[in-house]
Amino acid sequence: MKKVLILLLIAFTFSGCEKDDICIDETTPRLILEFYDIANPANLRNVINLKVQGQGADDFIVFNTALLETDPARYLFNGNKIELPLNITQDTTKYTLILNSTSSTGTNTDFLQFNYSRQNVFVSRACGYKTIFELNPTPNGVIKTDAVPADTFWIQDINIQTTNIETENETHIKIYF
Repeated sequence: MKKVLILLLIAFTFSGCEKDDICIDETTPRLILEFYDIANPANLRNVINLKVQGQGADDFIVFNTALLETDPARYLFNGNKIELPLNITQDTTKYTLILNSTSSTGTNTDFLQFNYSRQNVFVSRACGYKTIFELNPTPNGVIKTDAVPADTFWIQDINIQTTNIETENETHIKIYF
């Protein structure tokens, strides 16, 4: 009888334990941009030596963390799909995008401003809250401006695929150049 009581006491003691507090759920999603060929809109197109800087940031976004901190190539993006974080404390985020940033003559700078509303959603005790975003409807969900002095826009067209930014599993915006 003592053994049964001890086993019941042990079982009752451990029944109140919870799972480890390890977050495996998605957290605040980044904005997914894909680049397309303006001449063939169905075809993806790689950007070359793209540098991206958030408004007010001291440095460019790091795309290659494997490189040394002193290597300027860690800021270069070459590809057709990019993930950008949105500001979780404001309803707008502005980025500077510099195409061909390593060229001495062929750089081209455009600015993109993303306007959205935000909502904090409870994920779990381990993860806490995440912010989900909803881009404003076209045309002011994404505003494109040019550098001063103005050069030609390298971003020729912007197509919002989905206004709800809740996961990173889909393309949110297509950029044609």
